[in-house]
Amino acid sequence: MSISHTLPGHDAAHMRPWLRSLGGAALALALLGGAYALVAQVAGERGIAPTAASTDIEVRGITVDVQGKSAEDARSNGWREAQRKAWAKVGGPKLSDGQLDGLISAIVIERERLGPRRYIATLGVVFDRQRASGYLGGAAQASRSAPLLLIPAMESGGAFITFEQRNPWQRAWAEFNPGTSRINYVRLSGAGGDSLLVNFGQAGRRSRAWWRSTLDQYGATDALMAFARLDHQFPGGPISGTFTARYGPDSRPLGSFTLKAEGPDELPEMLGRAVEQMDGVFASALASGKLRPDPSLRLGTGGEVDPAIQRLIDIGRAIRARDAATTANASGTTPQTETQPVTGAEPGDAAVRSIIVQFATPDAATFDGAIGTVRAAVGVRGVGVTSTAIGGTSVMNVSFAGSLDELAAALEARGFTVRRGANALAISR
Repeated sequence: MSISHTLPGHDAAHMRPWLRSLGGAALALALLGGAYALVAQVAGERGIAPTAASTDIEVRGITVDVQGKSAEDARSNGWREAQRKAWAKVGGPKLSDGQLDGLISAIVIERERLGPRRYIATLGVVFDRQRASGYLGGAAQASRSAPLLLIPAMESGGAFITFEQRNPWQRAWAEFNPGTSRINYVRLSGAGGDSLLVNFGQAGRRSRAWWRSTLDQYGATDALMAFARLDHQFPGGPISGTFTARYGPDSRPLGSFTLKAEGPDELPEMLGRAVEQMDGVFASALASGKLRPDPSLRLGTGGEVDPAIQRLIDIGRAIRARDAATTANASGTTPQTETQPVTGAEPGDAAVRSIIVQFATPDAATFDGAIGTVRAAVGVRGVGVTSTAIGGTSVMNVSFAGSLDELAAALEARGFTVRRGANALAISR
């Protein structure tokens, strides 16, 4: 006895179109769901743009407690006292209040309480560097670091956050004025694709190809990690913060310290002090030579390579040339010498153009290999990853001295199968 699996009055042939339609609908729903998931990862208000990036002299944390004939008079007296305290803190000579008024760029209110005749506040004072330098002396500024990508990561309640959502640690770094710092920070707002490219997982990656593509995207040469762990004793109670500074793809530790806030209201102030103290840790590491450039991050970018690494590269090329010569002698053919790309010396005066290249990335090893091979192609001046999808198709932006067809030929010479589009290529192995 057999059991039919078709509906009454419908045979298998009539069912196939219906099943195909159902499968197409399911595929469409799956694609829409994937697109929604991708948009959800970058949508929403997650970014905090840096609010201070001037070279002016900023003095924060000045406390005042003064009185006046009225609330407005008390505030005016408080601001003048803050100016005098801040000027003394930067080592300025004695000046009148009128002279100090001409040096002030801004008064930053960190916290204030205003009574009928009393003013209690914590203020920040910003002096115009150009006008104040005549009184402070013309000492040359110490040399600054190369551009360093800052990754602020916060742990609270077992969750690790960088730019996935707005958080007080990112806000503290956004409000920090690095103009007088020796560190040349590259600070991200966290908007758009920042939360995908730079997240807590990035701090734990060791892949140089992955790091190079991320750093190229933001014009940085290396990375700094600023970790903050917040421990709440109880809701509304004291908060203990442990802060750790790290450097580079290998996450090398530079220093650690702890601070404490008596409650949530004092948390922003504590984090502000932590940012300034961590900036001091980074500056000390720079002065002691710990923030040395990592030569492995400059391979394929035209920068100088460490001699030991360059020797390994030369040995590898010599072995390939020897093997090619041996094979050619055995077959009786003339060996062909591979032309190595030389940055800044490509033949001709072709203009550099930006070309989109899609590449399949089933795993991280394939991702690294594809980026490294494209970087090594003749005529390629730079590579920046604009979309990363391990297990799918990633996208890179290639700066190439030549035409689309010339880039396609260069990639085919590297072993890729290339499909051409409108100012775009798709490559696969």
